Amino acid sequence: MARQIASAAREEAALVLDAARAGRPPVGIPRGDEDEGYHQSLKPRHVQMIAMGGAIGVGLFLGTSQRLHTAGPALVLAYALAGVAAFFVMRALGELVLYRPTTGSFVAYARDFIGEWAGFASGWMYWLSWAMTGVAEITAVGIYVHYWAPGFPQWLSALLALAVLLTVNLVSVRLFGELEFWFAILKVAAILAFLVVGVVLLVTHAGVGPSHHAELPNLVDFGGFLPRGLWAVLLSLQGVIFAYAAIEMVGISAGEAQNPREVMPRAINGVVWRIVLFYVGAVALLVVVLPWTVYPRDRSPFVTVFSYLGVPGIGGIMNLVVLTAAVSSCNSGLYSTGRILRSLSQRGEAPAFTGRMSSRHVPYGGILLTSVVYFAGVVLNVFVPHKAFEIATSIASLGVLTTWAALLYAQVRFRSAAARGEVERPGYRMPGSPYTNWATLAFLAVIVPLMVFDGEQKWAVVAIPFLVVSLYAGWRAVNRRPAPARADAVPAATAPAPADARPAETLPAPEALPEEGGF
Repeated sequence: MARQIASAAREEAALVLDAARAGRPPVGIPRGDEDEGYHQSLKPRHVQMIAMGGAIGVGLFLGTSQRLHTAGPALVLAYALAGVAAFFVMRALGELVLYRPTTGSFVAYARDFIGEWAGFASGWMYWLSWAMTGVAEITAVGIYVHYWAPGFPQWLSALLALAVLLTVNLVSVRLFGELEFWFAILKVAAILAFLVVGVVLLVTHAGVGPSHHAELPNLVDFGGFLPRGLWAVLLSLQGVIFAYAAIEMVGISAGEAQNPREVMPRAINGVVWRIVLFYVGAVALLVVVLPWTVYPRDRSPFVTVFSYLGVPGIGGIMNLVVLTAAVSSCNSGLYSTGRILRSLSQRGEAPAFTGRMSSRHVPYGGILLTSVVYFAGVVLNVFVPHKAFEIATSIASLGVLTTWAALLYAQVRFRSAAARGEVERPGYRMPGSPYTNWATLAFLAVIVPLMVFDGEQKWAVVAIPFLVVSLYAGWRAVNRRPAPARADAVPAATAPAPADARPAETLPAPEALPEEGGF
C-alpha cells in the first residue's frame, strides 16, 4: 500500500509540476473540496431512482398540455429532437462523472477544463435554473390542488408545499433519498400505467369520453399533423427542454453515492430508454388517445385522459400522482442547489453562509438561500397566478441550456486534455465526441433566439442582459478579493484518484476545508 501511495504521489506531483511550468491549473488532478463534509448516504437504489425520477416532472405532467396548444400532434417531434440532445448531454456527464464523482458535478468540471470563470458562471446559472424551476413546481402544486378545490388560493398551496419540503431537506440526506425513492416509484408507476392503458385503448379502438375514440387518425383529423406549422414546433422546444431538466441531477448525487463507478453508468444508461418511453412514447399516445384540441391548458393531459375513462376517482388518483411529481422536483431542487452553492462558497464565489453544513451533514445555508427565491415564487402566485408557471419555466430554461452547454464543452476540453496525456479517460465515453458535442451545442444555441417569438418566454430573453451584467460584476468582485483556502492547494498525494483510474483507497481523502469563505 505504501508503495502504491508513493507511486501515485510521484505521478501526480509530476502533473502538478508540468502544469506549473505551462502556466495552467493542474486539470488532471481530481479535487475533493466539494465533497468534504458529506456522507455517502445515498444507496444505489436511491441513485437509480433519482436518475429516473429526475427525468419526470411538471415539464412533462403539466407543461405538455400547454405545448400541445402550441404545436399540436407534432409536439412528439420536438420531444424526439430534444431527447437526442439530452442523451448526448448525459453521456458527456457520464464520462466526466466516471473520471471524478463529485457533488460539485458540472461546476467542478467546467472549472477544471474550461476555466474558473466557467465554473462560477455555470454554477450560478444552474442555481437560477433550479430556483425558477422550484417556482414553477410550487405553482404547479397550486394548479393541481384546484382539481379538488377550485377556490383554494394558489399561493397558499405553494407556501404549504415549500414549508414541508424545506423541513425535509434540512433534516438529512437519507430522508431526502428515501422520499425521492418513493416519489420516483409513484411517478414511474403512473407513466407506465398510462402507457399500458393508452396502448390497450389504441389497440382496441376504445371509446374515450362521450364522443372520441383512441385511434391513429387523431394525429391528422384535427388540423393535420402540423396544425400550426413547423415554426410552432420550433417554438415549443424551450418548453420541451425544460421538461428534460433535472436529468443531469444524477451527476450531483455521485459525490454522495456508494460505489459510484458501478452505479453511475447504469443510472445514466437508463436515461436512453426513459427518454424514448416516458417522453416520446407518452406524448405520442396522448395525441392518438384523444384529439389534441381536447386537452385544457391548465390541467395535466394525463389527468384529462384518465378522467375521460369514466372510472370513478381515477382522475383524482392521477392528479395526486402529478402533484407528487411537482413536490418531488421541488424537493430535488433544494437538494441540488444547496450542494452547488456550497461548492461555489468554498471557492469564495458565493456568500459565506451558503457553505455552512449542519451537524447532519446538510448544506443548510445554500438550501435556505434557494428557499428565499421559492418564497418569491409564492408572491408571484399572489399577483400573476395565471402567468407564474410560464414566466418561471422560461427563465429556468436559460439555466438548463447553460448547464448542458457547459457539460458538453467541458467534455470536449477533457477529451483534449486526455489526448495530451494530462488525464486518463474512463472506459465509459461520450459517443461520437467531439462532433456530437458541437452538433448538440449548435442545437441548443438555436433555441435562445426562438424564445423571443413566444409569449411569456420573452421574459427569459429580457433577462439575459441583466444576467450577463450580474455574472460579470460578480466575477469581477470575486477576483478582487484574496481567494479562500482550497483543497486543490494541498499536496498532490492527498488528492482523490479518478473513479475509473485507480481504486479509491489508493489515496487518502483531502483535508477538511475551513467552513467560512465566500463573500
